[in-house]
Amino acid sequence: MIGMRRRDSVGVFGRPLSRRAFTPIPTLPPSRGKGLMCALLLLATPALAQEPAAPPDRPLADAGQEARAQRIFEVVRCVVCQHESVADSPAGIAGDMRRLIREEIAGGATDQAIKDDLVRRYGDYVLFTPPMRTGTWLLWFGPALLVLAGGAALIAFLRRRPAATAPLSPDEERRLADLLQSETVRPDPDASAPHDGR
Repeated sequence: MIGMRRRDSVGVFGRPLSRRAFTPIPTLPPSRGKGLMCALLLLATPALAQEPAAPPDRPLADAGQEARAQRIFEVVRCVVCQHESVADSPAGIAGDMRRLIREEIAGGATDQAIKDDLVRRYGDYVLFTPPMRTGTWLLWFGPALLVLAGGAALIAFLRRRPAATAPLSPDEERRLADLLQSETVRPDPDASAPHDGR
């Protein structure tokens, strides 16, 4: 549907316009306008939902403490990226985790106490090498169990080979030779020789 609207009475360069000068303005019905607005909002949602960038890191003043922090950063998984350590992740939460680790190191916490605190906050998955517990046995021993199960299945498959047929006894060989030479075994009349010209 196209609506019409009058232009102002003054046109370009200050010249007056005639009363008949109209500009067509496209408009949409209200139902389509709402649908279009919803579609545009849905398209803009990923851009609005992006996590803000982490603030720049402030290293610790003590070089030894900063080296400890860097070692811990390498073994702690970013809970957003999940395949990167917090040392490599640009996510905002990774920056918060680095800041937390530095604060705890500056407060005098041991490396194990820092890792225990991170596990308490985020779970065992936050460490690239989770602790050995009842709940993490599958993580530790699952790959070895899969290899052993695959090896056992391969051995079972190889042992199931068909047994070789026993050779014919001399009596069976003689009877077979007699059958082949007798008239009772005739070639199939419908069968053709491989090179009979057909």
